[in-house]
Amino acid sequence: MRAARPLSITVAEILRYPVKGLGAETLGEAALVPGEGLANDRRFAIAHSGGAFDADNPEWLPKRNFLNLMTDEKLAGLRLIFEQEQGLLALTVSGERVAEGRLDKPSGLAPVERFIESFMAEKGSLRIVQVPGRMLSDSPQGLVSIINTASVRDIGRAAGRAVDPRRFRANIHLEGGTPWEERDWPGRSLRIGAAELRVVDPINRCAATCVDPETAARDMNVPRILKRAFGHVETGVYAEVTEPGTIRKGDQVVLI
Repeated sequence: MRAARPLSITVAEILRYPVKGLGAETLGEAALVPGEGLANDRRFAIAHSGGAFDADNPEWLPKRNFLNLMTDEKLAGLRLIFEQEQGLLALTVSGERVAEGRLDKPSGLAPVERFIESFMAEKGSLRIVQVPGRMLSDSPQGLVSIINTASVRDIGRAAGRAVDPRRFRANIHLEGGTPWEERDWPGRSLRIGAAELRVVDPINRCAATCVDPETAARDMNVPRILKRAFGHVETGVYAEVTEPGTIRKGDQVVLI
């Protein structure tokens, strides 16, 4: 049995993305539950009318069935305000609130949906949808995504420019490690705060990472840089929660 080994790594940021493809919310802490991702992470997605998503029989579907940054980079220009207790979902553009809707009323999200249609210049109607009890992330499992910011800086070194870690849309940003050490973690567990997570897989990166999260410009080919400089297209890892607990910004990470 491997001994637990404290790493010189701490939690730098905790992020969730309530609507698939839209901006992140920064959290000071998050309660993790076995078999689930962060609460309200990728809870909603934006579906085309006439698409494969069936509101009467909702189920997880691959991202091609929804608006996503791989094909719809303009989404990165929308910022999100999600207030669960108030049942409020609002959008901002350049710091200005442009639309808001209610989660607790029939058709309460229509103003938000209509704004997104106009903003994205959609010809058909859009719906904000959810699958009760399921995340609409890229994986059908309830997973937490983790990124090592040292690896992101190494990508920047190879690219000749700084790379924003938010391009990778991870839930947990780790600081203080060495580049690419997370590639050795699958099959191992991490203790963060009171929670424990088992690392299951590296994350293969797609064209969504080509989009600058600040400007919404498709301004660099991250998968090509990864393949050319490092021989793979992986950045970050997926982990499943095995022991519940609260994680906080600044928590130390222990490799088990």
